[in-house]
Amino acid sequence: MHYSSREEFTGTSGRVAIVGAGPGDPELLTLRAARLLGGAGAVVHDRLLSPEVLELCPEGCRVIYAGKAPGRHALSQAEINELLVSLAREGLDVVRLKGGDPFVFGRGGEEAEALARAGVPFEIVPGVTSALAAPAFAGIPVTHRGLASTVTFVTAHEDPAKEAGQVDYAHLAQSKGTLVFLMGARSVGRIARSLLANGMAADTPVAIVENGSTPRQRTLRCRLEEAASLAEREEVAAPAVVVVGGAAALADSLSWFNPEAVQEMPWCRPVHDDETEAARALGARPGPQVRTT
Repeated sequence: MHYSSREEFTGTSGRVAIVGAGPGDPELLTLRAARLLGGAGAVVHDRLLSPEVLELCPEGCRVIYAGKAPGRHALSQAEINELLVSLAREGLDVVRLKGGDPFVFGRGGEEAEALARAGVPFEIVPGVTSALAAPAFAGIPVTHRGLASTVTFVTAHEDPAKEAGQVDYAHLAQSKGTLVFLMGARSVGRIARSLLANGMAADTPVAIVENGSTPRQRTLRCRLEEAASLAEREEVAAPAVVVVGGAAALADSLSWFNPEAVQEMPWCRPVHDDETEAARALGARPGPQVRTT
């Protein structure tokens, strides 16, 4: 495929591509992302990625983990910014691989600013954001005629250094559309209490989607007044997307994705391409490699 709208990344040294890896299912990776990974000299990646995506990296590629688990960061954001600049100045084609879309609560903008200040050429490759994919895999159209004409994306994890939060729950509580909260695993109770305190109806439909698009997906449905207790009882874990609004109720009738039918299968190498594709057609997703001697 020819990308006439921009210079080819591969073969041009000292550049960085900030790439969205999508919501979790490796089949949702974009063609541009796959192409860049195949020609990368270094990949700096986040935590919530399928191992299958990293298998696209060529032999000899430097693969560097920069994930941020709750309370445990492999690298600070400042260190990641410095690393990207340093790798590019070594003359490497660098892929900064981020879950979802890098410009949707992914701090991709901060990384782009650091590269721009350093004079490092870069490009942005959008990814399928979990804000849309997780609801879709749960059977929730975030806009739907008669139910939701607007959709609002909200972070449930604001910068703790801020003196005051910027999320206006009084405004959100009056919304007649769909609210989608990202990074909401630990914040379901706070979200629900804040919306209720500002006048949102107690019977407003809510859906909590864990690990959307993956074999570990779990969808919990309830009313807003039940959300806090349900999340605590079910021990909701990251990554999770919280959907609030009338469209969330459609998960009951439009659910189409059966995670139990999608098996993560360990592979012994070598595996032929036709075997891999046949397994995918049956719902398998290749899991960790098992190396034999």
